[in-house]
Amino acid sequence: MGKFPEADAEIVKIVICRKCKSRNKRTLKKCRKCGSIFMRPKRKDIRIKK
Repeated sequence: MGKFPEADAEIVKIVICRKCKSRNKRTLKKCRKCGSIFMRPKRKDIRIKK
């Protein structure tokens, strides 16, 4: 997790569409942009570029 607990709480509420990569609310069943049902949770760890 990150440094700020407030930001971590907001990240938990987000899912990403696997088809069009848009951000959606956790409560939605389908993507708001493309209508796809394939969603993944937003990553919570910080990845470092090599």
